[in-house]
This record gives sequence, C-alpha cells and structure tokens, in this order.
Amino acid sequence: MPEGCTIIAHGPEVFDTGDIETVSAALHPEEIIVAGVMARTAAEESGFPCWFNTRPPSLVIRHLPPETDAWLLNRGKTPASGEEFGRIVASRSDRPVYHIECSSRTVFGWNGADPGLTEEAARRLGFAAVFKTADVRTPEGCMREIRGCIPGEPVFVNGIVIGHATAEIAVIAPDEEGLRAVSGITLKAHGIEKLLRNGPVDISRAWCKSGAVRSQGAQVAERRAPSGRIAVIDHAACDIYSQVDTDTCGVVSIGDDTTAVCGHICAHLGIPIFGVTDGDADTVVDHSCCRGSVIVEVTEGRDDEKGLEIASTIPPAPCHWDCWVTDTLCTRRDIRIVRDAR
Repeated sequence: MPEGCTIIAHGPEVFDTGDIETVSAALHPEEIIVAGVMARTAAEESGFPCWFNTRPPSLVIRHLPPETDAWLLNRGKTPASGEEFGRIVASRSDRPVYHIECSSRTVFGWNGADPGLTEEAARRLGFAAVFKTADVRTPEGCMREIRGCIPGEPVFVNGIVIGHATAEIAVIAPDEEGLRAVSGITLKAHGIEKLLRNGPVDISRAWCKSGAVRSQGAQVAERRAPSGRIAVIDHAACDIYSQVDTDTCGVVSIGDDTTAVCGHICAHLGIPIFGVTDGDADTVVDHSCCRGSVIVEVTEGRDDEKGLEIASTIPPAPCHWDCWVTDTLCTRRDIRIVRDAR
C-alpha cells in the first residue's frame, strides 16, 4: 500500500489544478516535497502543507532514505512531455520511481517499481498503470533532445530561454561557440550569451524544458514595508527564493524574462521589483507585479550592463525602496518607464 509514501510534487500545475488534493486524499502521503521555483509559489498560494527543496526531482529522490518509496507527481503540458519528464527523472535516480502523470491519468512504474504498489495507486486514482524502463540516452555527438515541445514556444536551458521550438523535438549540441541547433529549434543569440556567461554548460545534465513556466496568474499580496534590503537577480530567476528574506523590501531584476518571473513570484510575496529590460521578452509567465514596482527599458546598450550599473547604486541596508526608485528614475537618462505600479 502506498500510505506513508513521500510525494515529490513538480511544477505549479499540480497545485493550480487541484491534483495535489486528489492524490493526497487517495494515497495519504507522509510528506510532500515541492521541487521547483514556480511550484513553490503555487504551493504557497494554495496553502497546502509541503516541504520545499531547491534541488531538481532526481536529486531530491537521491537524498531520500533508502527505505522510502519515491512518488513523482507531475502534470505535463501534454501526455508526451509528461512521460518524457518522468523518463528523465527515473534515468537519473538511484531507485525505482513511481510517477503519477496527471496529464494522461497514468501511474508509471519506472525501473522495476513494485507492480502491486503501482497498480494499487492507479486503482485508487482511477488511472492506468504502465511499467517502463528509463534508459540513459546518449545521442551521437553529445546531442540533447528536448521532447514534448509545441512549435513557437520558448525553450529553456538552466532557466534561460535559448530559442524557440519549431518541432515537437528540439535538438541541440555543443560546438566551439557554445551551442548549435541541430533540428527543431531556432536559437536566440542573446539567450546563448546569457547561458554561457559563467562558462561552458554540460547539456547532457542541464535542466531543459519548453513552454511557459506557469499558466495561472499570481495572487498579488499586500505590499511589505518599504524599508529594508534590496536584492539583485541577474538573469537567474531560479535564485529568487535564496536571495529574498523577511528583510527584503524590493528586488532589482535584470533581463526581460527574469523580470517577468521575478515580478510574478515577488507579487505573491508582497515585494516590489525594479525590472531592467531591453525588449527581448518571451511569453514565459503573466506579467504580475506588486504595488511599488517599476519596469524600465534601456534606451542605450543592453539590460545586462545597464542593470548591473543600476544595481551598483543600491545603498547598504536599511534603505527606503521608494526613495531609491525615485532617485534612480530621476538621475538616469538611458532608461524609460514601460510599467509603473507605484
């Protein structure tokens, strides 16, 4: 019986759609661990009791006690992408994985999962039980396949949009300039630059996905007190929860997509943002933001350099967010306001 199991909930959709309540009522888990930044936001908004972990699901599973069964809960944007996600997690895990895929109403038993447990969970949920083996794919030339794409949607590597899908399977490979498109994707030069800013990327182990990071709008909280510490997020929205705390009065976000994600998460936390963009945005999430926020677009150069220049003017804490924002807008002639929520 699956009672007392540990569920690793991945992605905001399992909270936004109510999957978590359905699965918890059926399986009575001992604990629920949330993997993913936007999943944490959705979980906090839902009020469902969970633990939060910054590691990807496969590493969460590796750190579970040896006797604990791992139940992965996911809702892929399509059944194909949901199954592919489970295959990737299972191929990187050190034990059998029980994968509840809500998009296809399937419980997958990966890599020798106990048939009795798999079938019992499927019966309780009214899902089908399917057994598979997740082999580790090593395509020729160290290519990486990103499956389950919808043509036109953004493709991410390690949280950075590197291009847009043109087919169901996007294939990339390393080359002397960083990455090249093999098939099914049009690369975005600025995205590749951002991805490689800190050195080469091992695409065989990188976190890759396609599509929006959340389809539901944020629940905008009441704004926090305006005095405290200002945090900076530079093209790495996945770091947001490690950078903000109870003393944070505002966030400077650098990059179009980073600003969209930070605005969404910070709206839920009641933290205003100062977003520095250059008009290079993709549709990755709705553009929510908290009262007190301002989003600017640079009129000279790129958001990378201008954002760091602006961030360098942040005074030591405690400082007053509204005063700093007003001073910044008054003294800089290389930016223009594109959204003002003050």
